Amino acid sequence: MVKTVLDMTDRLRPTRLVLDSLSEMRLLARDPLRYRRQILSLKEYFSQRATTVLLLDDRTSGETDLQLHSIAHGVVLLEQTPFEYGRVRRRLRVVKLRGVAVTEGFHDFKIARGGIVVYPQLVPMTDHARPSTPLRSAISELDALLGGGLAWGTCTLFLGPAGVGKSTLAAQYVTTPDVPASVFLFDERRTTFVERCEALGMNIRERLATGRLQIVQVEPGDMSPGEFAHRVRDCVDHNGCRVVLIDSLNGYLHAIPSGNSPLVRLHELIAYLNERGVATLLITAQHGMMGSQMPAPVDVSYLADCVVLMRYFEAMGTVRKAISVVKKRTGSHETSIREFAVGPGGIRVGQPLTEFQGVMAGTPTYHGAQAPLIRDDGKPRT
Repeated sequence: MVKTVLDMTDRLRPTRLVLDSLSEMRLLARDPLRYRRQILSLKEYFSQRATTVLLLDDRTSGETDLQLHSIAHGVVLLEQTPFEYGRVRRRLRVVKLRGVAVTEGFHDFKIARGGIVVYPQLVPMTDHARPSTPLRSAISELDALLGGGLAWGTCTLFLGPAGVGKSTLAAQYVTTPDVPASVFLFDERRTTFVERCEALGMNIRERLATGRLQIVQVEPGDMSPGEFAHRVRDCVDHNGCRVVLIDSLNGYLHAIPSGNSPLVRLHELIAYLNERGVATLLITAQHGMMGSQMPAPVDVSYLADCVVLMRYFEAMGTVRKAISVVKKRTGSHETSIREFAVGPGGIRVGQPLTEFQGVMAGTPTYHGAQAPLIRDDGKPRT
C-alpha cells in the first residue's frame, strides 16, 4: 500500500496528499512499532517534497497516540457533543502547530453546504472611538434616571420579573432614529415583537424597511455559542450596527447548548462589543413576581456596566411598576425610584416615589400628603 502511494506521488507530484485513515494503516502494520516506523519514514520522504500531508485518524485505537503527535508538525482535534434537544455541537482545537502562534482553546464549527464553517473565539479588538453624546431615548424622565443616557461601549442589564416591561423599555433604544441596531430574539416571536412596538408608537416597521434595524429570530437548539457570537459580530462589523439587544439571557441559556461555561462565552461577546463601541442591551427575567426573594437564572450583574432594576408593587388597590438604576460605572445616575407605565400612548415614567417606602419589596407603605402616581390619562395623580 505504501509503495502504491509513493509511486502515485512521484507521478502526480501533488501539493496536498490526504491519507484517510490511519486506522487502516494501523491494522495493516499489525505491530505498533512497525506502524510508527512506517509513519516516520513517510514523514522523512515527504519532507523532501513540496507536499502538505494530512493524516486522518478516527481514534479507534482508544488511547491517544502521543508518539504520533510528536512526529506530526500539527495536530487538530475535532469533537462532536450531542444534546438531548437541538443540533449536535461540533468543536475543534489546535493541539499543536509548530512555528505558528495559534488561538488556543476550543472553537465551534458546523458542516454546511460547500464545506465547514469555523467560528473562532472572539478576540477583543483595539478600543474604537466612541461618540461623546450618550445614547438617549425619547423619554426625558428615563434619560434623567440614567444620568443623561447610556454610554457607548457599555453593557446595560434590564433586570426584573416576567411581564414587567423589560423588552419594551429596551426596544425604546433600538428604535432610536439614525442609530443602526440589531435585535436577537430568543423568547418572543418576531411578528409579536414588531406588532407590540408598533402599538406603542415606535414606528419599527419603518426602521425595518430602511435597513437601519435588523431582527433575528433564534430558534431553540439551532446554533452553538460560537456561531451566535459571530452572527452578532457580523451585524456589527459588516452592517455597522451600533446597538445590540439580546432578549433574553434566559432564552440564551435554554436555546443555545453552551456546555459548562455560558458566562465565559457571554463575557467574551460583551468584551468584544464594548471594545467596538457598541451599546449592548441584555434582558434577564427573574424568578417570581413580587417580593425581595426573586433570584435570576444566572448572575450577570458583574458583567454589566449599568443595571436597571424593574419591579411590581401594589398601591391604591392596583398593581403598578417601578424602575430604578442600581449601578452605572460610566457616570452618575439618579438613586431615586420612579414609577413607569406602558400603554397605548407608549412608555411613561413618573416622578420619584419619595413618599413611599418598600417599593422594591413589592408592598410599600405610604408616608406623605400626596403620591405622584401616574393616572390612566398620563397626568400626575395626587
